[in-house]
Amino acid sequence: MTDRDPDKPIIGLGKRLRGPRSRERRLGTLGGARRAWPGKPYPLGAAWDGRGVNFALYAEHATQVELCLFDSAAADREAERIPMPEQSDMVWHVFLPDAAPGQLYGYRVHGPYEPQQGHRFNPHKVLLDPYAKLVGRRTHWDDSLFGYTIGSADEDLSFDERDSAAHAPLAAVIDPAFTWGDDRPPKTPMHKTILYELHVRGFTKLHPKIPENLRGTYAGLASAPAIRYLKSLGITAVELLPVHHFLQDRHLVDRNLANYWGYNTLGFFAPQIAYAASDFPLDAVREFKMMVRNLHAAGIEVIVDVVYNHTAEGNHLGPTLSFRGIDNAAYYRLVPDSPQYYMDYTGCGNTLNVMNPRVLQLIMDSLRYWILEMHVDGFRFDLASALARELHAVDKLGAFFDIIHQDPVISQVKLIAEPWDLGEGGYMVGNFPTQWSEWNGKYRDCVRSFWKGDGGVVSEFATRFCGSSDLYAWSGRKPRASVNFVTCHDGFTLEDLVSYDSKHNEANGEGNRDGADHNISWNCGVEGPTNNRKILALRDRKKRSILATLIFSQGVPMLLAGDEIGHSQGGNNNAYCQDNETTWLNWTAGKQKRNRQLLDFVRQLIEIFRSQPVFHRRKFFSGRAIGGSEAADIAWVNPDGTEMNDQQWNAPHIRCFGVVLFGDSIDVDEEGEEISGDTLLILFNGDHELTIPFTLPSIEENLPWQRLIDTFEPEVLKDEFAGGSVYELRSCSMAVFRTGSEADIP
Repeated sequence: MTDRDPDKPIIGLGKRLRGPRSRERRLGTLGGARRAWPGKPYPLGAAWDGRGVNFALYAEHATQVELCLFDSAAADREAERIPMPEQSDMVWHVFLPDAAPGQLYGYRVHGPYEPQQGHRFNPHKVLLDPYAKLVGRRTHWDDSLFGYTIGSADEDLSFDERDSAAHAPLAAVIDPAFTWGDDRPPKTPMHKTILYELHVRGFTKLHPKIPENLRGTYAGLASAPAIRYLKSLGITAVELLPVHHFLQDRHLVDRNLANYWGYNTLGFFAPQIAYAASDFPLDAVREFKMMVRNLHAAGIEVIVDVVYNHTAEGNHLGPTLSFRGIDNAAYYRLVPDSPQYYMDYTGCGNTLNVMNPRVLQLIMDSLRYWILEMHVDGFRFDLASALARELHAVDKLGAFFDIIHQDPVISQVKLIAEPWDLGEGGYMVGNFPTQWSEWNGKYRDCVRSFWKGDGGVVSEFATRFCGSSDLYAWSGRKPRASVNFVTCHDGFTLEDLVSYDSKHNEANGEGNRDGADHNISWNCGVEGPTNNRKILALRDRKKRSILATLIFSQGVPMLLAGDEIGHSQGGNNNAYCQDNETTWLNWTAGKQKRNRQLLDFVRQLIEIFRSQPVFHRRKFFSGRAIGGSEAADIAWVNPDGTEMNDQQWNAPHIRCFGVVLFGDSIDVDEEGEEISGDTLLILFNGDHELTIPFTLPSIEENLPWQRLIDTFEPEVLKDEFAGGSVYELRSCSMAVFRTGSEADIP
C-alpha cells in the first residue's frame, strides 16, 4: 500500500550472500573479509551478471571512493565499507562475487571540501548511486544529510562531520529479468495520437472499481477497470507525470505537505517506489513493467514526463544526497566567476551540466534504459530549453539534440518538449528541431482567450486551429510538432478555468502568492461552485466548446485527466504540494448528470476525430486547389456564407466565423493509397450573448450537411440541413457538420 508510514523500514532488502561463510560475512566489521575484485568501469551503476555485482561510479575530481553495504533498510550504518582503488577513465569500480540482487548500498566519496572552488566532497555522507535502478530506502530528513552545518554563521562554507548513514537514501541491486511475452509497442503515428496527461496516484487513488489495495499505484493503473476506462475514452497514449524516483522536499514535509507532481528527481533510472502496491521494493520495477505491458496490450502507449534539467539537491544550501557529494563540479552548472553557486535556469536551485560528456551520457543511458528495459514509448522533457543551453544561450543544435538525433534507440520514440525554462531566451516555442513535438503554450493562451470572449484573436485562433504553421512550417516541421492543450497539471483544470477569475492557492501555505496570476479564465458570473442553473449551463457549454476545439484542431491533442468528468481543484492552479482529495480524481462527482454527459460528449468527440481523416492530416493546409479540383483544401467563411477577407480577420468585433475542411485527396497511406474523407464544416461563435444566423455554404450538389455536434447541447443531435439554409448558431458554441447521408454518420 502506498499509504504506509514513510519512516517504517522497508522489508525484504539487505545483503544477499552465498556460500558457507555467509553468516560470518554478514556479521563482519567494516572493511572485512568480503571478496572484492577489480571489476570494470562499464556499465556504470550496479550490474548483476549471475556471478556477482559490478559497481562503477563516475567521480572525476574524487581522491577516494568507498562502497558501503547495508544489511537492511533499518540499519543505522553500513555493515561493510569496501575501498574502490580501481579507477579507469575517471570511473571508480569494483566487482563483488558474493553480492546479489537485493543488496542495499551507497557510496562515500573523498576529495576537497572547497565550495568556493565548486568542490563539496564530504565522506561523512552516504550518497545515492546516480545509476541506481531502484531506491531501496527513501530519504529520512535529518540535519546530517547536509554537507555543511545547519545554523552555522558560515552557512555552506562550514563542514559537517555527522554521519548521514542512518538517514540517507540507499540504492538496491536489481535483477532486470522480466517476462515481456509478446509485448509490442503500439507505435501509433504521432498525427493520430491523443495524449492523456495523468498522475499515477491521482488517477487511481479514488477509483471505486479498482481494488483498494491497488489504488494509487502502478498496479492500479494496470488493472482492468483503469484500462477499460482509458479504452472507452478513446485516447491512444497516457502521459505520466514524473515516475522517476523523486524527493519529498523538507520544507513541504515540515508543513505536512508533499511533492505531489514529482518534479524533484533524485534517481533517473529508478521508478518511484511510493507508487508500488507491494511493500517489497524490488516489486516496484516489476509492477511498472506490468503496467506498461497491460497498457500496450490495450493499444495504449506510455509517455513518461522526465526531469533532466535539475536534481532534488537544490541550491548551495541544499542537502548532499548524491550528485553534489559525488562530484559537484562535474554534475552541475556552476557560476563561472563564483562556483560556490549554481546556474539556475529551472527555478529549482540548480541545473545539470549537460555540457559534461559524462552527464550527457547519464541522461542518454537513462533514456535508453527506460525504452529498452521498461518499454516506454516516449518522453515529455520538463523545461527542455535548459537542456539545450550551451554556455548561456539556448542552442537548438546543441549536443543534447545532436546525440538524441543520432541515437538509433532514442530517436525512434516520441519526443515532446516543454519548450521553455526560466532563463533569458528560454521561451523556445516553435524553435525545437525536427523529430520533436512541443507543448504549444501559444495554442493554450489563444484558445482560452477566444472562448473567454476576447476580441481581436480570430486570426491567431484560426492559425492555432490549423496546427500553428507560423511556428513550425518554416523549419520543415509538420502539424504533429504542435501538442495542443488548454489545461495541464500546472494550472487550472478545465472546470476551474470556467469557474474562477482568480487563483485560490491558500492551502499551499504561501499566502496565495504562488502560481500564475494570468490564467485567461472567466467564472461565468460567480466565483467558484454555484447552484445557478444558468451559470452551470454556460460553464458546461464553454467546456464542450473548448474540448471540441482541442480535439478537432490540427496537431496532437492532449487532455488533462479528469477534465472529461468535471474534476475541480477548488481554484488551486498550483497544486504541486496537494497529495489529497484536491488533486485525486473525484470519480463520485463524475457520476453527476452534467459530468456523465460531459464524459459521453468527449467520447463522441474522440470517435469523430478517429473516423475523420481530415482531423489528423500529416501536412499543413495549403489553401490552394487540390487534386485538379477548383476547390482549395480549406476555406474560411462569414455567417453570410461568403469568404472572409483580410479586414475581417483583424476586426476586434469579429467572434463568429466558420471553416470548411475539404476531404478530397488528403494524403496517401503507407502503401501509397489515396486517403480521403468527408468534407467538414465547423462553425464558431465566441460571443457570450448573441445567437448568430449562419448561412451554410453549398459545397456539393444534392448533398446536405449532417450535423455531428453542437456544443450548445450536451447530447448529439443528428439533424440534416441543406446547403444555403440558415443555421442558428447560439452563443458560446461550436457546431460541426459533414457532407453525406445520415446513415453513415459515425
